[in-house]
Amino acid sequence: MVTKHVPSWYDDEVSALFDLAKGFFEREVVAHVEKWDSQRRIDRSVWLEAGKLGLLLCSIPTEYGGGGGTFAHDLAVFDAQGYSGDLSLGIGVHSGIVPHYILAYGSEEQKKTWLPPMATGEVLAAIAMTEPGAGSDLKAIRATAVRDGDEYVLNGSKTFITNGSSADLVLLAAKTDPKAGARGISLILVDVRDAPGYQVTRVLDKVGMHGADTAEISFTNVRVPVTNLLGADEGAGFGQMIAQLPQERLIVSAQAQGGMERAVDDTVAYTKDREAFGHSLFKFQNTAFELAECMTIARTSRVFLDHCIESHLQGRLDGTEAAMAKYWLTDKQCEVVDRCVQLHGGYGYMREYLIARMYEDARVQRIYAGANEVMKEIIARSL
Repeated sequence: MVTKHVPSWYDDEVSALFDLAKGFFEREVVAHVEKWDSQRRIDRSVWLEAGKLGLLLCSIPTEYGGGGGTFAHDLAVFDAQGYSGDLSLGIGVHSGIVPHYILAYGSEEQKKTWLPPMATGEVLAAIAMTEPGAGSDLKAIRATAVRDGDEYVLNGSKTFITNGSSADLVLLAAKTDPKAGARGISLILVDVRDAPGYQVTRVLDKVGMHGADTAEISFTNVRVPVTNLLGADEGAGFGQMIAQLPQERLIVSAQAQGGMERAVDDTVAYTKDREAFGHSLFKFQNTAFELAECMTIARTSRVFLDHCIESHLQGRLDGTEAAMAKYWLTDKQCEVVDRCVQLHGGYGYMREYLIARMYEDARVQRIYAGANEVMKEIIARSL
């Protein structure tokens, strides 16, 4: 048997959190996949249960309602999500991305207002960067926030927004100075529970992640107080986003790694159990060699991810290595899952099998959080 690899950043507490999170995802999310897929969102009760178990905002200080851990604790949850076979619960955005913007750049009032209810699951958060005409090129966004006295007037449309139709809080990227390019972008907190002019225009029909709440949203003369600006000054939003993106890419990488390992584990078990021509599929040399290669890809990817996580926990991870991790692990996730589908034969194409749903879900990992082609551009610029 292959010796189980224990990540270098796991201690007993982080390991126990992984096990807790894995059980939660399998019990509360994966077990009800047909319901979530049909309604294209996961019920708020699941978020509240995650909050009760301490799975939300694990690395946010306890004074703001968080778990008081390090980002290793959050990553254990995202790793467990990937291993469970789920990518529909938008926990990466809600727990790993939005609260860290608020913690890093928010006022004391903003932190105390938003972080505690986010930690319990009572408030669900989304971040609205992408627009119909602006994806990886964040400088090209056209949404505006025009100051009018003590308020901003918000206008614009956003798309591919995770948690979009369920969110209570939207962290909006908008131009406060449309003539200033990247330096004219600001981030603004919008309480969409009470925002006349805010609309969820549609929940999107995707190739995979059918249970994920992914939506188009629009702002038409939505007014918010100027105190909702994230940070002390207008125009800081682009720099804030660039600073937070490496951590976002680690989240996607951890989910990819968990999914890769689950695909291999399930396929080893399936091929040892399934028989053809008088013996198990695993006894065919091609099957054994395919799985040997997939296991090696998963193990080497894990070692590189561990290196990046250790660097991040020590404050040393740069944008280039984060781009390497996001590009490499999501590419390899798709490759490994595809090869595992093939070894399942026709059953690998049936959505009642987890491997088929993982195949659908994995593809978008190479697109969001910065397309992998953009990751290669970032890497190339460092050479």
